[in-house]
Amino acid sequence: MTFPDLTPLFEGAGIRGRLEPNRPLADVTWFRVGGPAQLLFSPADEADLAAFMKALPKDVPVHVLGLASNTLVRDGGVPGVVIRLGGRAFGEVNVSGMRVTAGTALPDVKLARAAADASIAGLAFFRGIPGALGGALRMNAGAYGGETKDVLIAARAVDRAGTIHVLTNADFGFSYRHSGLPDDFIFTEATFEGTPGDRDAILAEMDGITSRREETQPIKSRTGGSTFKNPPGEKAWQLVDRAGCRGLVVGGAQMSELHANFMLNLGEATADDLERLGETVRGRVLAATGIALEWEIKRIGVPAGDAVPAFMGADTGEAA
Repeated sequence: MTFPDLTPLFEGAGIRGRLEPNRPLADVTWFRVGGPAQLLFSPADEADLAAFMKALPKDVPVHVLGLASNTLVRDGGVPGVVIRLGGRAFGEVNVSGMRVTAGTALPDVKLARAAADASIAGLAFFRGIPGALGGALRMNAGAYGGETKDVLIAARAVDRAGTIHVLTNADFGFSYRHSGLPDDFIFTEATFEGTPGDRDAILAEMDGITSRREETQPIKSRTGGSTFKNPPGEKAWQLVDRAGCRGLVVGGAQMSELHANFMLNLGEATADDLERLGETVRGRVLAATGIALEWEIKRIGVPAGDAVPAFMGADTGEAA
């Protein structure tokens, strides 16, 4: 699908980052499916992101992609702007005492490694989270007994109006796989704190996490991590099993035989195949157990063939 070009909206705005109209997204998602972004923006730094958001017409939708490890981009593509943080400005990591400060494009595993190298305990669980720090902040990501809320000290974010916010842990209103901050906040930096530890012991803990993941999760497949959130008092994978959906296939998509809460692209799946598989599983689990599973994977964009808004010229920024 080809979208109208949004780049004229930013002429004269002094934007320093990269603007890519009709940028395919399948190659940046772990599922390797989906259509293009109407406009992909990669900001140069936090100030550039703030300037971009100030210049962006309010009726243009915005989506943020990190490593896209838990994102399903629909086949019709994503209308509006997709923002992807990267590069040195959003990937640096610095250590001071027991605190680690990093840009939110930094992969979670690299945060764990930086902490280990500095003999900081308490952050090794990030080794088991397949994503970047921005996503961890947004969804209070956790694994192997730890959660983001347990170690976060402060963070920075840019909102839809281009205002920069400095946040504390309490501002997030964390709960299970959720933070209570506005959806339009784009996180740019975060500071975490651990406790004194032994580097070799921390690295051994991380190796153990890696081994357990390889034994129990299809981490070398085209997947998006956990498909559904765990309902209170339940395990999503057990509910999927109970409904007879382990190994279930829809088109080119399958619920993993190794871990029943992981969806797989078997090679030729479309985003529609994956979403239909997930909805089929939700329906069967509801019928079998009375429990409505909630998606943990974020789904963005429009299905193939759907009509999308045609954003007009830079003088108004109005959507038709």
